Amino acid sequence: MVGVLSNRVNREDIAAGDHIYSWRAAYIYAHHGIYAGDGMVIHFTRAAGHEIGTGTFMDKFLFSSSPATGDGPPCQKCGHLIKPQGVIMSCLDCFLDGGILYLFDYAVSPTFFLAKARGGTCTMAPSDAAHLVVHRAQHLLNNGFGMYSLFKNNCEDFAIYCKTELLVETVFSVGRSGQLGSLLAGFSAVASSPLRFLTTSAAGLAVVTSSMYCVGRYVSDMGVRRDVIKVPVERLVEHWVQNVTLTPAPQGVTQNHQEIHQSC
Repeated sequence: MVGVLSNRVNREDIAAGDHIYSWRAAYIYAHHGIYAGDGMVIHFTRAAGHEIGTGTFMDKFLFSSSPATGDGPPCQKCGHLIKPQGVIMSCLDCFLDGGILYLFDYAVSPTFFLAKARGGTCTMAPSDAAHLVVHRAQHLLNNGFGMYSLFKNNCEDFAIYCKTELLVETVFSVGRSGQLGSLLAGFSAVASSPLRFLTTSAAGLAVVTSSMYCVGRYVSDMGVRRDVIKVPVERLVEHWVQNVTLTPAPQGVTQNHQEIHQSC
């Protein structure tokens, strides 16, 4: 188990099947992947050089270089492996892009989980065996993980699925990402500002706000959510198609799911 203060690890301490990540853009967000062994990482990106997409001006800042788009010649070790988007494999150096290596922790206790002030670093959900994790990642490398979505299907969602085989069953909810869970919990805490009337002191307000934040993070974690199911990686596309058939979708959503089916 990684320490409470830092999830930082050395390269020699990681093994095939580990969920690793590296902070980007001055710790604004982290990019996640599955270490496949032999210095290679399988991860999910929106497009080469752009690991997330918000659809706003922030996309000009929230990016990182990749072997496919960086200046100069492509990486001699993994440049020939890089796809323009989707699930890709790259070497550890290209995945880190000059950042520090961190290890995502699984099966942590509720106390440990809440002690981590920021989401996207650990989960209470248990991990499956390493060989299963690598198998899922390699399967998705060959068959895709659908269309990238910051709120429903991002790089952390990909890594957590590989580790746990868990998918969020309900259609209109956030995905598995602890980073988004933390962000939404923060918004909920701010939105609960009317609760300030329940206390007359600054300390009391701080307790109320932090409590709301902790509750929001806790209930969104994959280890305690009730709207998750296990879906074998070989049946992932079938599961998505069934969701499209059985669940009424707003205009435009059906088209997105069809694109997911085609990309997989």
